Amino acid sequence: MRRLFFNSVSSFKYYSSSASSNVLKPGDILKQSRVFSISEVADYSKLTHDHNPLHFDLECARNAGFTDTPIPGLLVASLFPRIIASHFPGAIYVKQTLEFRAPVFVGDDVVGEVQASNIRQLKDKFMVKFATSCVKDGGAVVIGGEATAILPTLAVNHRCL
Repeated sequence: MRRLFFNSVSSFKYYSSSASSNVLKPGDILKQSRVFSISEVADYSKLTHDHNPLHFDLECARNAGFTDTPIPGLLVASLFPRIIASHFPGAIYVKQTLEFRAPVFVGDDVVGEVQASNIRQLKDKFMVKFATSCVKDGGAVVIGGEATAILPTLAVNHRCL
């Protein structure tokens, strides 16, 4: 089983509509790419008590119409709060909508993206709405949605986790 040998891989990238600025503005995009491993799926299952055989039993997955055992969608969607919190330490995640459009499998290179769409100042903090998406191999969107977070600052931290 080749999928047992994949390790988790992460990398962060910051894309700004104004490359010289370190202050978040509407339109700015933050991305992280990731390859999920089978051991991360097992860890997720242990932590959440989600033991759905769809994610571990190939026959069950095939009976459901998949070519392999899919990564749990919420594990993939965990890219969104990680991207936000790593660029804005102390961020408070307050809302997320998700639309699961296609499966992700062990070994797929997935890119999580958050794009600032609306920024509102609240006294000494900022309420920011983000368009969120995960894309894999060849540009297929696997998860879409929106997130809202309260940020302590709009200064983008480029020393990400």
